[in-house]
Amino acid sequence: MADILQQHTDGDVVTFTIDNAGDGNRLSDEVVIDLTRRVNEVSGDARAIIFRTAGDDFCLGRATMGRGGRGGPPPEALDMKGGFDVVFDAYAAFRDSPAPVVCVVQGGAYGLGCALAALGDITIASDRADFQVPEMQHNIMPTMVMSALIDRLPRKASMYLTYSTDKIDAATAQAFGIVQKIVPHAELDDALDALIAQMKSEPVVAVRAVKEFASNAHGRDMASAVAFAKNIHAVINSSSKMRE
Repeated sequence: MADILQQHTDGDVVTFTIDNAGDGNRLSDEVVIDLTRRVNEVSGDARAIIFRTAGDDFCLGRATMGRGGRGGPPPEALDMKGGFDVVFDAYAAFRDSPAPVVCVVQGGAYGLGCALAALGDITIASDRADFQVPEMQHNIMPTMVMSALIDRLPRKASMYLTYSTDKIDAATAQAFGIVQKIVPHAELDDALDALIAQMKSEPVVAVRAVKEFASNAHGRDMASAVAFAKNIHAVINSSSKMRE
């Protein structure tokens, strides 16, 4: 597991890299649990968290997806809940991290991979990347993935991905809201470096406050969202940490 999930720290920027390229960077539950734990551990102090993978594919899904299961009757729902919580807990780690999460997508992002790409606060994609929610092909009702998309994608885009199971290219993923920036494949690292350099030039208290506002203002009525903006604007901009 240690070889599959790699962690690198550069000052207050932490990079997590999945290196399971021989299997399309599919994620076992053990790796997902480890990733969740590590993100939760570093997010309180980090300026930014980068999530990326090695090889040609970003992540082709959960390790068990489409590979059959054991025989016999299906397990009880209560027994299955723990296995599902493995993924829901990873989604929560990305969402709840006080530090913004930047995802870098170089290739296929399917199922769990598509969900994690969408959960990035910023997602940069290669022009070779593609995205898919294939669960319905495997007789899986994919509200697990849809829960990751619910505040990232418009309703109709999420439903199209789910019902059609189509693979969409990076440009369509950008239109849907999964991706924020598309670059030529060879320029992916340069685009990431430029973004992180800019974020490093910004006061860390402001970097983290932007995520706090974006995460908590969503879904509020307009008056309470504006009131929250007024309060956090005054607190952060008057802080001595903005001048450090």
